[in-house]
Amino acid sequence: MNNILKQFSDFRLITLAVAGTLTLAASHADAQGSTTSVQRSRGADGAVDATRTGRKGGVTTVNRFKDASGATDAVITGPKGRVTTVDRTRSADGTVDKTVTGPRGTVTVDRSRGADGAVDATRVGRKGAVTTVDRSRGADGALDKTVVGPKGGVTTVDRSRGADGALDRTVVGPKGGVTTVDRSRNPDGTLNTTVTRTPPAK
Repeated sequence: MNNILKQFSDFRLITLAVAGTLTLAASHADAQGSTTSVQRSRGADGAVDATRTGRKGGVTTVNRFKDASGATDAVITGPKGRVTTVDRTRSADGTVDKTVTGPRGTVTVDRSRGADGAVDATRVGRKGAVTTVDRSRGADGALDKTVVGPKGGVTTVDRSRGADGALDRTVVGPKGGVTTVDRSRNPDGTLNTTVTRTPPAK
């Protein structure tokens, strides 16, 4: 995955990091026999809260709640008392925007739905850097994507569906490197995959 796609994808990890840690660390013991625990509870609105106690006794809490639009917001408090808030809002086209405010600043993601139903997004980072994701749906239903990073680099993802229904993909990075993913479906339904990477021209 190239840097632009990675940067945009990494933002999603900001709000998922705690939940992921809760899942991966639950009930795991280290070499000295210490443990972690996760306690979950469902509120009256259906949102699930969680409290994680780490190996060293540090406690992280995730308090989720639904707003008037039905979107789920969250307040995450770390072991050292640092607080991160996740504020989601649902727009008229059904897409969900998000503002994450933490100890190091604020990140926003503004989503919008195009005429073909594909969801575009604009991310503004903590230091004001902007990344845009423009998606379009092809005639075969596959989603293509153009990502423009904070420094103007462009990454394109061109997907196509073969006669057997398998999705192929061609990714062209900001420096011209190309990665192709060619999939084919066997008679028993399993998928074969061939990945070819071509570096940028020198």
